[in-house]
Amino acid sequence: MPVEIERKFLVTSNAWRAGARATPIRQGYLSQEGATVRIRIADGDAFITVKGKTQGLSRAEFEYAIPVEDARIMLETLCARPLIEKTRYAVEHAGRLWTVDVFEGENDGLVMAEVELDGIDQQVDLPDWVGEEVTSDPRYRNSSLVSAPLGYGK
Repeated sequence: MPVEIERKFLVTSNAWRAGARATPIRQGYLSQEGATVRIRIADGDAFITVKGKTQGLSRAEFEYAIPVEDARIMLETLCARPLIEKTRYAVEHAGRLWTVDVFEGENDGLVMAEVELDGIDQQVDLPDWVGEEVTSDPRYRNSSLVSAPLGYGK
């Protein structure tokens, strides 16, 4: 079974920006009860993702490519509002790939970093530009940002 293991942090500075690669993302949620079902368009590709309940740092995750036009229709007609709009940046630090999400729209001003791990006990070298860890705080799940946006910049 595919499993996602990740840690999330609030970002405290712009030091990560040098050399970061940007990908605009638009996503919405078809379901947030029990398993979450997400539709995402990123970099001209579209996906449907089903995620199980988080247990510690991990959860089951199943992701499948879908036609972009189908994703657009689902985002516009079926997904809860507001949609999640963000730019994701790929950042290398200490041999690991980090993603930094800069949120827009209803969550404008929120900036979070994530690092995916190979195991739940894996140690990771934290960059200077991350602050508080929010892995276990449900307010910072993307699915939660739909029903309770954290628009810091508004």
